[in-house]
Amino acid sequence: MLARTALAAMTRGPAAFLRSSWPWRSLAYLLCSAVHAVAACAAIYAAYAYGTGVAALAVVIALAVLALPAAAFERWRLRLVDRAPAGNPHAEPPRPGPRAWLATRIHEQATWRDLGFAVVAVSVMWWMDIGLVSSALWLPLLLMSGPFQPGMTPSQGLPLLVAGVLLLPLFAYLMAAWAGTRALVTRAVLAPGDAEIIRSRARLVDAFEAERRRIERDLHDGAQQRLVSLSMKIGLARLDVPPGSPVEARLAEAHEEARHALAELRELIRGVHPQVLTDRGLGAAVGDVAGRSAVPVDVDVSLPGRLPRAVEVTAFYVVSEALANIAKHSGARRGFVRGRVRDGALVLEIGDDGVGGADPAGTGLAGLADRVAVTDGMMTLSSPAGGPTSLRVEIPCQVCG
Repeated sequence: MLARTALAAMTRGPAAFLRSSWPWRSLAYLLCSAVHAVAACAAIYAAYAYGTGVAALAVVIALAVLALPAAAFERWRLRLVDRAPAGNPHAEPPRPGPRAWLATRIHEQATWRDLGFAVVAVSVMWWMDIGLVSSALWLPLLLMSGPFQPGMTPSQGLPLLVAGVLLLPLFAYLMAAWAGTRALVTRAVLAPGDAEIIRSRARLVDAFEAERRRIERDLHDGAQQRLVSLSMKIGLARLDVPPGSPVEARLAEAHEEARHALAELRELIRGVHPQVLTDRGLGAAVGDVAGRSAVPVDVDVSLPGRLPRAVEVTAFYVVSEALANIAKHSGARRGFVRGRVRDGALVLEIGDDGVGGADPAGTGLAGLADRVAVTDGMMTLSSPAGGPTSLRVEIPCQVCG
């Protein structure tokens, strides 16, 4: 979400923030309020031309008809500053037809929240949005135009120019902060279930990860140690029997089976939760899983430091699942994994030169999308028939160092 991702960009310094897309995203988001400004101006003109009573009746009718589309527009424009799409809070009517639709809408709380928000947006919020954008652009530009004003000397105009240049980053910060605050309020009112869904998913993922770690610990400290002990005892027993005897041959077979079972168990433990991820971080873990892939994989993961544990775990399982899909379904000759931290987000790109046609609704990719959504991230897939396939994941994060 903007409140986290833009904040991450802000904390990295003015230069990084201004180079990012967030000032432009915030500007576009706030300028969309021009739609509400047009509606408010139309209401004012109607009151002036036809009288207050007629204008009030027209406004009531307009709100009744346009409140739901206006709320849908607000949820849509959230995508400009919010990586997670806002869900539709309205229930499906039990039967087809306008009467069932109208009855459903009248009796659900979401309709009245949409109506109340439309009233606030048209009466109050639009002029706050447009006013802040106007101030953010007009005042710095006015000061920067000082040296070009008639009668202005260089000694008088240069300080104004410098002040205007210095104010631009400040107003960009204010604009992004207001856009983030407005987006949070909009989501809380128009899509109140999203936050609880994300929290619920996060609890499930945390519980799942804790269970993974318990299984890894039990396998490592229990079954693996027993297999190691068994293999050693079989090896010692082979020393006590004559070479070439039937018993020695049976013990050799048992010893080999124990070695294979131990190797498979170690591979299973590595898949449950790789130790290299805990010890050395995401870059090393991605290199490890790519090195064991059946399809050659080019790895280009350059990170400035360790990432938060939840981000590393999510990113690792995205890469693992994507590389497993490449090996099983793509028919590719080569794949790639790229990773960078940009604008306060981990950006992963995984792709191949295979046949394409990956189904985003499939169980594996849908599960990855859900897991990425828990971290406020976003996943996009491009896989036309004939290939190539490219999977891009963006996860908001801060570098731990």
